[in-house]
Amino acid sequence: MKELYIAGGCFWGVQQYYMLLKGVIKTETGYANGLTENPTYHDVLTGKTGHAEVVYLTYDPKVISLHDIIEHFFRFINPYSLNKQGNDIGVQYRSGLYYVNQDDKLAIEHFIRQFEKTHNKKTVIEVEKLKNYHRAEEEHQFYLCKKPDGYCHIDLSLIKEEEKR
Repeated sequence: MKELYIAGGCFWGVQQYYMLLKGVIKTETGYANGLTENPTYHDVLTGKTGHAEVVYLTYDPKVISLHDIIEHFFRFINPYSLNKQGNDIGVQYRSGLYYVNQDDKLAIEHFIRQFEKTHNKKTVIEVEKLKNYHRAEEEHQFYLCKKPDGYCHIDLSLIKEEEKR
């Protein structure tokens, strides 16, 4: 199994999206690469902790590749929008891919370079080694399963039927 931490706006929709994909074993919402220890949701909302709202993914690379994980990410984010996705505005809503394995860094950077070359425009996606991670409070785990009418900036119809669990 492999892991990756993904920031793409509010983590509720990001978790909902990835949990629907074949090969994704586990999803968990949390806060990453910030300046404070044990932040709360309300701390992170201030934008002063430096944390990004992220989804921690564990996936089976025999079923879904890192390339496919990143391709899905690019389906639902605006890669040119700095610190904003949908109605989510602030440093905590930045787009980022946080890796734990150096090989993943190289693959992520290659994907982004190819995307930028194809679209002839620079993206603003943060690509960094994971520095720290704190699990979000229980009420933010699988939020959209608990509240199906809750806010979600992601169009879940972007997932093709053959990609679903």
